[in-house]
Amino acid sequence: MQSMANTLSPESRTILIIEDEPGIVDTLSYALGTDGFRALSADTGRRGLALLAGERVDLVVLDVGLPDASGFEVLKGIRTVSQVPVLFLTARAEEIDRVLGLELGADDYVVKPFSPREVVSRIKAILRRSDRRDGSGRTQTSQVLVVDEECRSVTYFGERLSLPRYEFDIVRLLAARPGRVYSRDQIMEQVWTDPGESFDRTVDAHIKSIRARLRAVRPDVDPIVTHRGVGYALRDDL
Repeated sequence: MQSMANTLSPESRTILIIEDEPGIVDTLSYALGTDGFRALSADTGRRGLALLAGERVDLVVLDVGLPDASGFEVLKGIRTVSQVPVLFLTARAEEIDRVLGLELGADDYVVKPFSPREVVSRIKAILRRSDRRDGSGRTQTSQVLVVDEECRSVTYFGERLSLPRYEFDIVRLLAARPGRVYSRDQIMEQVWTDPGESFDRTVDAHIKSIRARLRAVRPDVDPIVTHRGVGYALRDDL
């Protein structure tokens, strides 16, 4: 397994900024360069998708209000070809925008005006979460939670748990991207063989059972966060 020190090094990390305001692009590019990242930029969604197709990109910073398409539409295009982490930038702070962005597959959301250093910090946090896959069939969110896909088992605070099929697949989904909020519909679509036969309450019941199993190991820790009206996420600070 690659060491965390090497994993988190920004060298050779490329950040694609899809933003049409030159001042924001220049400011973010400078802040990223100061931390050793390589920054690419595009001022339209079309150009951003073209760059993504031709370059190795580690994370996309995506503006919601682009001249040729909304950032949400561009994100849909990104998700057809890549699971690269995406950080949204927007001038609109409405909750519906934030929820829509996350449900489409964004990893985080920053509202303008913002501090460039805050954006860089958010980028580093997202990359740390993305780096917690070690290439051996295991997803390791930290020393606390390890998902072994080959053995279909979960190790939590050193205790190995054998979970039923759907519970394991839910934990595997949440653990792949800690902090990322999944709606009930998304969980059903990605976990259930025939999601049309399941209901929202089915997901809630499985989450309740998973929590009970994990709390049996550590009653003082609840690793699953409920976002009311939206869905569930695994804590990213374990």
